[in-house]
Amino acid sequence: MKILIVDDSSTMRRIIGNVVMQLGFTKEDFKEAEDGLKAWKELSINKYDVILTDWNMPNMNGLELVKRVRSEGSHQSIPIIMITTEGGKSEVITALKAGVNNYIVKPFSAEILKEKLDGVLK
Repeated sequence: MKILIVDDSSTMRRIIGNVVMQLGFTKEDFKEAEDGLKAWKELSINKYDVILTDWNMPNMNGLELVKRVRSEGSHQSIPIIMITTEGGKSEVITALKAGVNNYIVKPFSAEILKEKLDGVLK
């Protein structure tokens, strides 16, 4: 299974990567991108089974990435989990309407990520 981790914070990408590895995946199972533009480029090169994306990023934010993934290309059905500090009800609704499959508010635990991943991959 291939996972794309998208976050402008290298620390947060490392944290998410470590959690993903705690869940039994290897370093080879995931790639990282620091913004939506780089993620979109990566999606055009490689196939992914799930996208874990932040909301607030430069160049192309997570919401713009979600909308683009849902409207273009061969990856429209890839499950997307948004992992963000944006925890307000209106933000959650906006993300879900854009096509996010699940939503995690930072900070989060490995158990929460596992639960959300299991939920979108079943």
